[in-house]
Formats: sequence, structure tokens, C-alpha cells
Amino acid sequence: MSTRPEPLFPLFAGLDTLTGVGPKTAQNFAGLGVVAPRDLLFTLPQSGIDRRLVTTVQGAAFPTTLTVAVTIGKHAPPRTKTGAYRIHVEDAQTSFQLVFFHARGDYWQRQLPEGSRRIVSGRVEVFDSIPQMVHPDFTVPEDEADSIPRFEPVYPLTHGISQKLMYKATRAALALIPEMGEWIDHSQIAKTGWPDFRSGAHTAHDPAFLADIAATAPARERLAYDELFAHQITLALARQVERRKKGRAAQPDGTLQAKVLANLPYTPTGAQTRAIAEIIADMSTAHRMNRLLQGDVGAGKTLVAFMALLAAVESGGQGVLMAPTEILARQHLQGLRPLAESAGVVLEILTGRDKGAERAGKLAALEQGDIHVLVGTHAVFQETVVFNDLRLAVVDEQHRFGVRQRLELGRKGRQADVLVMTATPIPRSLALAQYGDMDVSILDEKPPGRKPIKTVLISTERYDEVTERLRAAMADGRQCYWVCPLVEESEVSDLTAAEERFKRLRATLGEGVVGLVHGQMPPAEKDAAMAAFQRGETKLLVATTVIEVGVDVPNATIMVIERAESFGLAQLHQLRGRVGRGSAASSCLLMYQSPLSETGRQRLEVLRETEDGFVIAETDLKMRGTGDLIGTAQSGVPRFKVADLEKQAALMAVAQSDARKLLNDDPKLESPRGRAARLLLWLMRQDEAIRLISVG
Repeated sequence: MSTRPEPLFPLFAGLDTLTGVGPKTAQNFAGLGVVAPRDLLFTLPQSGIDRRLVTTVQGAAFPTTLTVAVTIGKHAPPRTKTGAYRIHVEDAQTSFQLVFFHARGDYWQRQLPEGSRRIVSGRVEVFDSIPQMVHPDFTVPEDEADSIPRFEPVYPLTHGISQKLMYKATRAALALIPEMGEWIDHSQIAKTGWPDFRSGAHTAHDPAFLADIAATAPARERLAYDELFAHQITLALARQVERRKKGRAAQPDGTLQAKVLANLPYTPTGAQTRAIAEIIADMSTAHRMNRLLQGDVGAGKTLVAFMALLAAVESGGQGVLMAPTEILARQHLQGLRPLAESAGVVLEILTGRDKGAERAGKLAALEQGDIHVLVGTHAVFQETVVFNDLRLAVVDEQHRFGVRQRLELGRKGRQADVLVMTATPIPRSLALAQYGDMDVSILDEKPPGRKPIKTVLISTERYDEVTERLRAAMADGRQCYWVCPLVEESEVSDLTAAEERFKRLRATLGEGVVGLVHGQMPPAEKDAAMAAFQRGETKLLVATTVIEVGVDVPNATIMVIERAESFGLAQLHQLRGRVGRGSAASSCLLMYQSPLSETGRQRLEVLRETEDGFVIAETDLKMRGTGDLIGTAQSGVPRFKVADLEKQAALMAVAQSDARKLLNDDPKLESPRGRAARLLLWLMRQDEAIRLISVG
């Protein structure tokens, strides 16, 4: 079934198939992202107007919309051409005026004759201490009271689309919903009391009270769940296809791992031990591993990854560890070298810098299997790089590598297992939306001996105090970072800001001790500046955010972040994690420009209160919304029309486990519930997923 099922045809037809929608209106609807009747189903009212009948306008909190029965009194036509036409009316307790502009002839005399009874509904405001209803929305005879909606939905609009048009178009779209089976697990429906899809859509578009517009209203929650469920079925199908790919069962004997553990100066945390066990269990099955290792700054991901690489070597194969930049690749090499030596494993690095005979030698050794573990940058993707037997690829900092590169890497080894590492703690709801096709191991403990980092908020006005503090730390043999703000293009570039700051600090603290690194430098210069700092030749490194991920200088104990309020919380947390890597107490100074906004202060205070990256990421998500979280704005987190990832994270988790269970019980979606789920995938435009079923 890889063509859209017929019952859904009307919902995916042109908008101009709806009564009252012509080609021009259809074009206007595109401004709301509405291109087919189906899209109208998911364009829900954002508020509503209560039009239930009241007895009197007296005592109401004006201005407000009211519906009231009145007796029509005297008419007062305008004295001038542009004046107002006023009609005096009386409700059960008081009198007020109906006001019309541009009145023509005796139109209102005929429509609202004196002495007649009418129900009027509209916005009432007080003018010269007289309540007035200007241009009522409804004026109907009492026996037609039912023609006034008791609660009128208010839709988001765009140029050329009025509420009236929107109301009509959504009603026409609702009428096109066909009979569909139930795709949600019946126990979930029983537990939540959700309506079926068709009733849910009707109720969501016809709220009776303001409460019906809340995300928690059963009909709305049902539609949100449908979106999340369709997305999770797609991810689960991708995972199923991935898992069907034959892997090779690793048979590690643990000898190399034991040697490394024996030589470690500390005992791995419970979280590390658990993650290693999960990864090796995955590698030992005949399926390809596709696992995400998520851990906060300094949670010890590298050790976990190295144990997995050793398991690949113990099984007679090779492993590769890929980093997004050369600096990070070299750092992994430095960190892993002593561990590799203690196990007698050959570790080598390959970057774009390797040229000529040296490069040829490395490639030959790799192809013969003489190199057991290769550390590298994306230079590893080149055609000329051939492994003897690649069993495991570890990718560091996933969001810098696309899925395509993950696949290319997989091609380097027949059925190689893939482990992706990230130090960006992602709130659970986003992790499920983004990495739902992967299995996840989380490192949520810090290795012993890590001292907490003291975080201080300080105004930029105290710049001189800060430089004196740096001078004292440097005299004490310590090193420091100074991160420059992200600058709006209009004033000066980030580069100019960093260069200015560098010159000023160099003038204050002395030549030769201050280094500079920024994104626009040639890679070799950047590496040289970083290396000089790592060797301790420069004591203060002025940088833009290029130092965010992974740089390791244990002697650096102070991190100054200038204009901290201009950074995302997750990014500030990553930057702070560059200090506190040695045994000395470290601190992070968040310099802000006063006055700070209320939310600015709240955000920086969260950092002062906690070092838990997951707490910080959840707070960031609550305060900024999904769209502009650093690193997720462009990372392929889907945009949902009804579901709200921040408020409905729990629904996403239910959708994930339910989608996986459904596919486990019915991998080809052929049961009645499976067939209903196929219909849902078509309805949600998840055509990709349908193809995956046929691939399976």
C-alpha cells in the first residue's frame, strides 16, 4: 500500500474543492501553512468568545463581549454624513446603546423596528458613562437565538482570511473525515478517556468553554498524541529497518578491558559501568548497533567509548573514533594513549594534516590491520581510507555529523556497529523527537574527584576587579579563559569584539601571556594557539565560542564569559565545563550588562544554582521554547501543529514505547490496529514511513 488510500483523497485535494474557497483564498491560506483540507483539521482555535446569554449588561467588567435580550427603543439617526446612528435599547435591568456607522436610509428602521425584541451580541464599551455596543456581531429575533454560537472559536488568521471564512472552511474540512479504525492502544484510550479521532477533531474545533482550548483538554490531547505517535512510528520503523541490517556478533573476551581497568587511577561510576554493559551487549548481537551515549560535560564518555573500542579489538576487529575538529581528535589521542599503552593496543591518528609518505604508511598499516584503533576527523571518510576489519565506529558530538555521514561510516566496515556520543544534555522530550530511532545510554553521574565549579554573576561594570582576579590567578600558576560575546552583525563582528578584548587584556596583563582563538582563523593558526595554551605557554586564552566542545586543559581554573546573557543556557553550561577538569577549585564568572531583564536574571541564576546539565537543558526548553534551543534550532527536531514538546514531554515518551510495542507485535502493520496506523501515517504526511514498511 504505497499509494495514498482512497478514503483520504478528499482531505488531500485542493483547498478550492471546499465550498466558499476560490483560488485566491486558497493562496491566502498558504500563509498559515494550509495547503489541503487536511491541514485545516490541525489548525485549531487559539482562544474563544463566550456568547452565552446574560440577563443584563449592568455590572459587567467593560470592555467585554456580551449577549443579551433587549427591547428596541428610540432611533437617533446621525446629524452629519459621517456621524453615528444610535439605537436606544433596554435589557432586563438597564438601558444602553447600539451604535452603527455608515447607516443608509431607513435600513435600521426596517431591521430593528421600535418595540421589537432582539438578541444582540457584541463588544460592549463605556463611552461618556453610557454602555455602547458598536456594530453588534449578531442581532437576531428571539426565536433564532440558537443561530448565535454559545462559545465562538477564535482561529489564527493571515492576510485575506477572516474568522468567518476560517470557521466555514474548517467545518467543510471536518465533514471530509472518513471512517477510520483506532490506531491508539485501547488501554491508553480507556485510561485517558480520549475520544476517537473524528469526534476529537470535531470537539477541538467546537469548544464549549475556554477550558476546551487548553492543551490538556481530552480532544486536544488526543490530536497531539496522534502527531507524536505518527512521528514515533516513523522513527521506530527506521530503527526496525536499521536493526534488520545484519551486524556481526562481537565476541569480546574482556582481556584488554581488564588491563585498562586495572591501570585506572579511579573506579568507573555506576553509570559508566552500566553504559559499557549496555553497549557490549548490543555489540554481541547479530544486529547492527545504533546507540546514543549521552552524558554531561565531564561524565566520562571517553572511557565508555574506549571500552567499546577495546571490545571490537578483542573480537579481532578494528575501531574508529571520529571527532568534529582536529583539536578534539588530538585531544582524544592524548587522553587515550596511556590507556591504549596499558592494554598493548596500537592507537593512531589520521587528519587532513597527514601528507605524503607518513599518510601512505598509516593507510597501509590500517589496511593490514596493524592499527587497532584509529582516531580521526572526517578525513576518515575519504575513499583512500580502507580498514582491514572495521567493527565499531564511534562518532563524537553527533549534531555536527549528519545521518548521511553516519551511513558512509557504516559502509567503511561491513555491518559495523555505530555509537554516537554527545555532551549536550538534551531534554528527554527533544531526545525522543530527535534520536527516537536510536537506543540511548545516559551517563548521569560525575566521576569521583571532580570539584564543583563556583559560578558567580558579576556586572560588566566591575571589569577591573575581574582583570585583577585573573592577574592573581595567573601569578599563582593558573590558566584562564575569556569568552567574548556573540555580537549582533550590525555593531561589530564577533571577530572584532574578540580582537579588541584581546588587545585590551594584553595591554593590562602583559605581552606573551594572552592568546587569541576565533572561528575565522586558519585551522593551523587556531591549533597553534590552542596548543600553546595546552602547553601552558599562554596563561589566558581569549576566545569566541569555538572552545565550546571538549577542550581539556586541567590547569585552567577560571572561565570568564562576557555578556553571558546573550548566550543560550546549554551553551553557557558547555563553556563552563571547560574548567574544573583538574584537582584545583575552579570558578566561572558570568559577566552581564545591567540592567538584566527578569528572564535574563532567571536564566543566569539557574546556572549559579546547578551543575546538572539535564536540569539546565529542561529549564532552557521551558524558558525559550523548542525552536531556538542552541543546537536544536537547526537539528531536525520536527515542528508539530498541535503537540507542544515543552508541555507534553510525557506524551512523547508514551508514544515512543507504544510505537515500538506496536511494531514489535505487528512489524508489517497488517492487524486491524496496524492498518489504522498506516492510515494515520498517510494522514500525518509520513509517506517516508510507508516506504520503510515496504522496505521491511
